[in-house]
Amino acid sequence: MTLLRTFTGVPQSKQNMMKTMIGTSLLAGSLLVSGATAADAQTQPTLGPYGYGAVKFGMTAKQAKATGDVVKKIPGNGGCSGWDLKKFPTPKDSVGIYISPNVGLAAIFAAKGMKTPEGIKIGSTAKQVKAAYPRIKKDVHGFYVIPVPGNKKAYYTFGVTHGKVTEYGIALNKQDCFN
Repeated sequence: MTLLRTFTGVPQSKQNMMKTMIGTSLLAGSLLVSGATAADAQTQPTLGPYGYGAVKFGMTAKQAKATGDVVKKIPGNGGCSGWDLKKFPTPKDSVGIYISPNVGLAAIFAAKGMKTPEGIKIGSTAKQVKAAYPRIKKDVHGFYVIPVPGNKKAYYTFGVTHGKVTEYGIALNKQDCFN
């Protein structure tokens, strides 16, 4: 059964307008049922596989700044510079993004409200992380680490305390900003 039919006897331009109105109504209805809004759907990018929204891996500091989504916090002085996403400022002595003069945007650390394309966020359970990433492994520091699905040049790292994700980030395999 086709939900959208051709409306006989109605000019094509009005048919297209009617189809658009029906599609819009269906979208609005599905968003209401899910508790989301159209604005939420458009303003909630995921962290991964290539960055966060317009802020992408490999961008130079100049390119990242040109997105209008970042603010510089710590100068690089020849090394990696520290930045924040404007929507997710971090405390005084931390940063949300590292940009390397060698590899460009090298890492993004999650803030509350961000999630991976697989739905993992701060507060997710270790069980949810393992279900989303069945091949995830613990590293020598106790963090869960996995290559990013859809981007073999990056990895996720998840810090889990008392069975819940307390921190996570995404970084290039070749990042040179931290150990």
